[in-house]
Formats: sequence, C-alpha cells, structure tokens
Amino acid sequence: MSERRTITTDRAPQAVGPYSQAVRNGPFLFLSGQVGLDPETKALVPGGLEAETTRVFENIKAVLEAAGASLDQVMKTTVFLTDMKDFQAMNAIYARVFGDARPARSTVQVAALPLGARVEIEAIAMLEG
Repeated sequence: MSERRTITTDRAPQAVGPYSQAVRNGPFLFLSGQVGLDPETKALVPGGLEAETTRVFENIKAVLEAAGASLDQVMKTTVFLTDMKDFQAMNAIYARVFGDARPARSTVQVAALPLGARVEIEAIAMLEG
C-alpha cells in the first residue's frame, strides 16, 4: 500500500491556507496551485501577467525538485486566468517552459484568484514508483 507524504520547500511560497504545497502518494505527485508570489518577499512579483507566469513556473519547479521530480514528469496542469485576454501571453511562456514535453491541460477563466493574482497553475506529476 502506498504512503501519503507531504512535500514542502522554502524555495516556493508557503501555503496561505490549510493545504500542502504538494502531496505524494505512490508515483503520483499532486501540486497545489501556485500564483506569482516571491517566496522571499511573500508578495506578488511586479511586472504583470508575464512576470507572474514566469514566477509561477519557478515555484512549480521548486516544489517538483523538492519531490525529486522535474517538469518532464508533469502529466496534467490546470491554468486559472482572471482574464482570457491574457491567454496568449501565458501560453507563450507555458510553451517555452514545457518545450516538447507538453502535459495535458485545462485553462479556465475565474472571477478572482488569491492575493489579486492574474494566473494560478496547478499540476499533477508521475514519479517513479
């Protein structure tokens, strides 16, 4: 039977609520949604959607690395945007980050995100058993 394990790192923002940065059970790693928070300042990075999206991926990479994983192991993401007009800008960064190792994805527009963020991305990765 698999054992549930919580993954944490100080290289990504700490949870702002009653949840974990990530949870591993067997080969599955479930990453909580990341917004563009700088883990040192605990504030959204300045510079708009592009800067936030770049920081989101830095946070995701940090959590993956804390679990011994990489972006290549991400199988599914969900992207939350507060404005679909930002889709192309987010998508350009997303494509650069994942290259040819593109996971399945859903993208939805939401009314608001925590701390006034413009973008949030969650991920599911498959690790070695």
